[in-house]
Amino acid sequence: MQFFLLTGMSGAGKTVAIRYLEDLGALCVDNLPPMMLVPFLEACQTNNLRNELVAIGTDIRSGEFFDAKAVTRMINEARLVGHRINTLFLEASDEVLVNRYKEQRREHPLTGEGFTLENAIREERNRLQPLRETADYLIDTTTLRPRMLQKRISDIVSQAGGEPSLRVDVLSFGFKRGLPREGDLVFDVRFLPNPFYIPELGHHTGLDEDVRSFVLEHPVTQEFLVKCMDMISFLLPNYITEGKHRLVIAVGCTGGAHRSVAIAEYIGQQIRELGYNVNVNHRDTALEQAHWAAKSEYQKGEP
Repeated sequence: MQFFLLTGMSGAGKTVAIRYLEDLGALCVDNLPPMMLVPFLEACQTNNLRNELVAIGTDIRSGEFFDAKAVTRMINEARLVGHRINTLFLEASDEVLVNRYKEQRREHPLTGEGFTLENAIREERNRLQPLRETADYLIDTTTLRPRMLQKRISDIVSQAGGEPSLRVDVLSFGFKRGLPREGDLVFDVRFLPNPFYIPELGHHTGLDEDVRSFVLEHPVTQEFLVKCMDMISFLLPNYITEGKHRLVIAVGCTGGAHRSVAIAEYIGQQIRELGYNVNVNHRDTALEQAHWAAKSEYQKGEP
């Protein structure tokens, strides 16, 4: 499990950073009181979390609970007992921080102690100096746009051994119930031979081996899948380069129970073998089966 401690100057972009880490699949806890750091790390390890990446935000918002030297000692203690933890420190110039606070009309956490904004920023910088000196990664956001900051964080996660993953969702659906709004790539497979009209296959689905074999064994299907996977395998690494963290591939047929299901399962398996995290879901299969059952009951009642 890889831990990132995110800290630094107020207004330097920590909120953007922690949201992006969450987009990468990290479990994120912001504004954690420093004395809870080691117990939290231990809880993550003992509970066998699904998240291999955990991000913890801590800074002077904790008020009297925050002491940079104490946090540094806790980080060292955590490393001594085997926790993989890296510290990421965000900062920006005083002038830029002042402008950001004025533009957003926010209060600096230290203004409540009687400091002016300029003095609060200088005081915060002094208090955080021990963490800055020992940080594994330092990012100056003075001239960074949010997209550039996201790219920098992605690079850091990769360097630290927690390679950010692209989550791929493959979704089958039926056109008669509408396009899925979340689809990034949509494939229409209604051109493939339809097993619905074969009596012994009509009330089976693409999850059943007989329907799956019928759909996949046709030469037109095989040619389509070669072309489809060639495009997908080209796109996936390029989406990652551009910072995309979730991709929805939607596959549609008429009802969403036969052709689209078989093709979605095949595409999902192929992407999984390429090393990506994949979830395969079937939006309309249960609805189609319920429709078939209702229609069958109705026909039984006819004179």
